[in-house]
Amino acid sequence: MNLMRRLLLSGFFLVLLAGLSAQVKKPVAATPKPVTSKGRNISITLTPLKNCKVYLGSYYGNGRALVDSTLLNDKSQGVFKGDTKLTGGIYFVVTPQLTIQFELLMDAQQQFSIVADTAQKDKAVISGSLDNDLFKTYSEFSVVKGRTRDQLLTEFRHPKSGEDSIRLRNEIIKTEKEVRDYQTNITKKYPSSLLAALFNTMQRPMAPAIPVVNGKADSLYPYRYVKDHFWDDVSFNDNRLLRTPFFEPKLDDYFKTMVPQEPDSIINEIKYFLLSARTGKEIYAYLLTKFTNKYMNPEFMGQDKVFVYLFENFYAKGDTMLLNPASRKVITERAYSLMANQIGQAAPALNLIDTAGKTLPLYNVNAAFTVVAFWDPNCSHCKEEIPKLDSMYKAKWKKYGVAVYSVNIVETEIPAWKRFLAEKSISREWTQVYETKEARTVGEKAGVPNYRQLFDVYKTPTIYLLDKDKRIIAKQLSLEQFDDLIETKRKKQQ
Repeated sequence: MNLMRRLLLSGFFLVLLAGLSAQVKKPVAATPKPVTSKGRNISITLTPLKNCKVYLGSYYGNGRALVDSTLLNDKSQGVFKGDTKLTGGIYFVVTPQLTIQFELLMDAQQQFSIVADTAQKDKAVISGSLDNDLFKTYSEFSVVKGRTRDQLLTEFRHPKSGEDSIRLRNEIIKTEKEVRDYQTNITKKYPSSLLAALFNTMQRPMAPAIPVVNGKADSLYPYRYVKDHFWDDVSFNDNRLLRTPFFEPKLDDYFKTMVPQEPDSIINEIKYFLLSARTGKEIYAYLLTKFTNKYMNPEFMGQDKVFVYLFENFYAKGDTMLLNPASRKVITERAYSLMANQIGQAAPALNLIDTAGKTLPLYNVNAAFTVVAFWDPNCSHCKEEIPKLDSMYKAKWKKYGVAVYSVNIVETEIPAWKRFLAEKSISREWTQVYETKEARTVGEKAGVPNYRQLFDVYKTPTIYLLDKDKRIIAKQLSLEQFDDLIETKRKKQQ
């Protein structure tokens, strides 16, 4: 059984037993103490490989990476050596064919030896490493207890009597408590060890029973309890967490199941994570990048507010040093494209002209709701969506007091634009406008943001829904979602 599987086995006990722990928040574990010895020197004998290069890899977030290599001599011997230490975590040895042989814990000292055979991957011997010694002893213990638990569970499913059922249940609880006590002893005796960090990271609190207070059930208590204890004893500035396969899935699970999906709740959580991770050079940069990528183009409408927050409070205050010039340019331009069109804000002003040259400002449109549609008359998707939008307008939206401010984004396609409107019989009550090349040039020379940036028009069609005061209610939804939203807003108003 490899290291990962054995740790996952231990994870079963951690989850199952979390509900039995005291219902008080545990103190955050101390950051591992620095080690005085410098560099790494990890000797390896890997038979029968000879005169070839082998690699040392590690987990990194949800992925894996090769971090070191050594050339085996004719005696199958080599040394992973360097002037600096590797970040602690779960590592693995990889053959020239890029096949993972076995896993190991990278401790703080990094002065140990490995003897292994490719034909017996599970029998690698690691000497001189306290973390690997701890894990070896623990894994042997947990495997025995795991077999005992499995046998007891099998018997528990078919008890001979009620008394037998109670006995088996008590023995299961006792077995699981023995494993938990073993883990607790390790975290207490070796709080800075990698194994302790792994146990803490893998732990998932179980929801307690719903309490009844003054005769009323507090149904939210289990959620609050799990959320409050989700990260017990985990230090967010511990760079070693990145080199395990447990931290990022737990992080994703937390933001999916524990954090409300509205932007302000997400921002509060991210703020806490990043401030807590600030002194962890690797994990801080990783988390900032992860959150940036996630919310730059978010899954749910309005969550781009999180990305704008990250830009204004981190990148704009100096954290662009984490980025190469190309990434810095992308993030900065994307942020400026989103700042002016956040949900709840007043929409940027539009003063565009119709085909007769008359200026028709967006803010002159008087309606309970205004749909602003940016589209290209030659765009195949627009050719499908704009007639659908017109059908909804004619069937329902017009009588609901909805106005449409329709923007052709290609000033050189006026004939195609007019032809399309005529062929599809698009309502003449829409406000049809565009920006002339001359007006665009004047704006560029003056350094004024154009409507493409102000409304984040990077694809077509791009559609917004505004209220009577031209505040942004919604953007980038499907027409069906816009329709549902208008119906909901109308009912609330009524």
